[in-house]
Amino acid sequence: MLNSVILMGRLTADPDYRTTQSGAALARFTLAVERDYAQNGERQTDFLDVIAWRGTADFVSKYFQKGQLVAVRGSVQVSSYTDREGNKRRSWDIVADQVYFAEGRKDSGGADTRPAHPAQSPQPQPSPSPYQAVGDDDLPF
Repeated sequence: MLNSVILMGRLTADPDYRTTQSGAALARFTLAVERDYAQNGERQTDFLDVIAWRGTADFVSKYFQKGQLVAVRGSVQVSSYTDREGNKRRSWDIVADQVYFAEGRKDSGGADTRPAHPAQSPQPQPSPSPYQAVGDDDLPF
């Protein structure tokens, strides 16, 4: 059997970073993930809880923040518990193996540092070719 998930979405809040009693780093965050299809003309969004451990937790807490588009690769973990009223409950979490940047970096003012249009970026100049163009009449076949 295979338990693997890949998601891309936006963080709904800054990651919540903690350490366990044994000293392991833990970061929790929620991803807002749009579904591929629209229902009644509107796209639905799922809010998925993600847990990152150790080095991944350190990375997430240091480099990611609310609203940022991220990609997560991991697995689904289901936990069962009994609530205060004695009802049996389940919760589903995504345990992140890796978390990736899914958009360009932004400056401190929140503006994307990439050019808005490709024409605004400097265009590389073609280097002179050491070869001469040959007409169709000069080809041997």
